[in-house]
Amino acid sequence: MEIRNFTPRSYQESIKDVCINNNTLVILPTGLGKTKIALLTSISRLNQLPDSKILFLTPTKPLVSQIYNEFVEYTDIDKSNMTMLTGKDNPEDRKHLFNKSKVIIATPQTIQKDLERNRIQLKDVSLLCVDEAHRSRNKFANTIVAKNYIENSEFPRIIALTASPGGNKEKINDIVKNLYIESVEIRTENSEDVVSYIQKKDSEWITIELNEEIKKVHGDIKRVYKNKMDELRKYGMTKPISLITKKDLLMLQLRFRNEINNKNPAAYSGIVITSQLLKIDHILELIETQTLTSALKFVEKLKDDQSKSAKSLIKESWYINCYNKLSNLISNGIDNPKLIKLAEIIKEQLEANPKSKIIVFANFRNTVDDIIQSLNKVDGIKSIKLVGQKEGISQKQQISTIKKFEDGLYNVLVGTSISEEGLNISGGSDLAIFYDNVSTSIRRIQRTGRVGRIKSGRIIFLMNKDTRDTAYYWKSKRDETKMKNILKRMNEDKSMQKNLI
Repeated sequence: MEIRNFTPRSYQESIKDVCINNNTLVILPTGLGKTKIALLTSISRLNQLPDSKILFLTPTKPLVSQIYNEFVEYTDIDKSNMTMLTGKDNPEDRKHLFNKSKVIIATPQTIQKDLERNRIQLKDVSLLCVDEAHRSRNKFANTIVAKNYIENSEFPRIIALTASPGGNKEKINDIVKNLYIESVEIRTENSEDVVSYIQKKDSEWITIELNEEIKKVHGDIKRVYKNKMDELRKYGMTKPISLITKKDLLMLQLRFRNEINNKNPAAYSGIVITSQLLKIDHILELIETQTLTSALKFVEKLKDDQSKSAKSLIKESWYINCYNKLSNLISNGIDNPKLIKLAEIIKEQLEANPKSKIIVFANFRNTVDDIIQSLNKVDGIKSIKLVGQKEGISQKQQISTIKKFEDGLYNVLVGTSISEEGLNISGGSDLAIFYDNVSTSIRRIQRTGRVGRIKSGRIIFLMNKDTRDTAYYWKSKRDETKMKNILKRMNEDKSMQKNLI
């Protein structure tokens, strides 16, 4: 079996040589061909062990299809010996396809379920490839499959791929332990053997002022939030209100649940208060970072929430005022000013280059719908959404959406987190826009990795002034810088890598 239709780069060959003989974590910037390294390793293992199989795990259905197509295009393995497996396939069909195939590309959860139900065995799998390996934490499907593989394969070998392993050595060490890594291969943008392949990415951030009308509604809700925060004093919360985070509220909620189990009656009212605070905080976040329509939809949804916290919340006067004010603003054509700025940026980009491919990232499905509706009112903008199966889009629709975008039927792809990881748009995208910001370095790196893969690109961060939009931007930027510094030191100091394995 052979590679075809591409010539491996020197760093891909050298990393492959390590992967053949060691369970290897490959940390490589986006756009530098991590999957190609997996293909090279796969061919080598199949030639060495002709009766064995390759199992490739990747987290989303569009990525399963994308990697399958790479095997078809870049290897001479017959298509009849390759298969894609996802949760949508009939379990008995999956069993048959797994057993008859040489190369299996699947979502980790699918393989986990088939192993747990004894439909398949990994005895004759000679290579387990784990894509987006930063997901290999705790009892995630990746780690469960890897454990089964190491225990049952006659000739185990693991290759784990990621561009963003985590913001500290502890997180990287988790991946190493969970995937039984024996060697770490790191390249950064400044590594001598990859620097000539790095595409230029220009980044800019744009700060926007919220409308005064929106600020007033936000301020009214914020006062309710602070008043309810004061009530937490009765339950022993001593941390200053301004420093209490969503994580603190979730931890407090967990404490109250434990106290309920211990028959503490005060914990019941504590649960109600923390649940209300989390709901109000979410409304504030939607107003600050998303759209007024998405905020209004959440406010309306509380009417159907049967929890005690929601039932009492919707009876409060501030809730009724909030609902009415949001409705009035939307009726008057007022919404998050980022929507207007987003359309301006895209229109300007398309006027400069009508063949541009633009990706817009947003955290919530409702926001994606609002963005699509707003953009498609503008002449020349043809936007289409990409969301996950849980958000109502089938695998077939997801793949079709990406193909339509690649073929130029649409010039803007608006997506949730499914559009962040691993997607390699044919022809490349030249502009990525963060409609909202993410608080983690991993998601930030995944998003920015969608441009500058085969040509130079531009990244624009939109944020509303003095909101968590801005806070998330700076936190993820700090975390990314920290992670890159760690990787740089690990790359320069091989003893640091040895300490991990």
